[in-house]
Amino acid sequence: MSGRPRFLMVLALLFTAASAAFASPASGVRVSVLVSQDAGPYQEALSGFKRYMEQQGMKVTYDVHPLHGDASLASSALRLALQNEVRLVFTLGSMATRAAVKQTPELPVVAGMILTGEDLANAPNATGVVLEFPAETELRWLTRLLPKEKRIAVLFNSIENQSRIEEASRAAKSLGLTLEPRKLESPRDLPSALESLASRADALWGIADPVVLNPQTAQPILLFSLRNRIPFIGLSLTWVKAGALYALDRDYTDIGMQCGELALRIIQGKSAGTLPPAVPRKAVYSVNLKTARQMKVEIPKDLLEGAQSVIE
Repeated sequence: MSGRPRFLMVLALLFTAASAAFASPASGVRVSVLVSQDAGPYQEALSGFKRYMEQQGMKVTYDVHPLHGDASLASSALRLALQNEVRLVFTLGSMATRAAVKQTPELPVVAGMILTGEDLANAPNATGVVLEFPAETELRWLTRLLPKEKRIAVLFNSIENQSRIEEASRAAKSLGLTLEPRKLESPRDLPSALESLASRADALWGIADPVVLNPQTAQPILLFSLRNRIPFIGLSLTWVKAGALYALDRDYTDIGMQCGELALRIIQGKSAGTLPPAVPRKAVYSVNLKTARQMKVEIPKDLLEGAQSVIE
């Protein structure tokens, strides 16, 4: 073999070896982690991310930056990420995600603990796992826990949730449900909206909406639910403890593992912008059995046994 072909073959072998080393799960990488809040779910998601990377044989050095709810701390953490030449930034929470997307467009960002994909701002370097379940997922769970209820009311603010209501209307129709949406411009509209539902709703579905569901509106909504025996589907265990019939929640450790899957694909060469944001693949739920008894609602035994928490 002449010198030039041999030289080209050696170059090709070196390039292949370098590419394999870069994409290999065993290769070491550095990841900057920005954690918006100190709450338990954020730590569970980080634990899930680390667990997934470990399971895949990844050697990862983590630079963890707790922000403690202070957005001003993000800038210095992101400057360090650039100085340390990290492979990607893993953000937990809206605060950290917005800062990373804005301040480090040259680094890939994987985000967790964000409600919707809006925090990613359509950035070409960002992807992640959102917290919000698709409307169809939530309504399918409703048909499992409340199979007899067909008229489903929902309170919403159009600025916050118009597109979600449109999505829910399509999902409800496909599931044989009738959606009864009521628009609220402000909490002052709540009494009249609830009054209009007293004889038209079998259940009241709560969706994340700061205008509709907040400390100011929680008590009147729950009182309406109990007085009219219209089950309220809450947003979290906190709502269930307060009197909601049930609420879906996420497996935060698994959300972290989903983020890890996205991160690994990026490390192996995928562009973050080509990976669409994912939704939670696991749902857990809590049930208030006391509320169920007061409303004479019978929760199927297998669903009670499968609940993460049962309030009695």
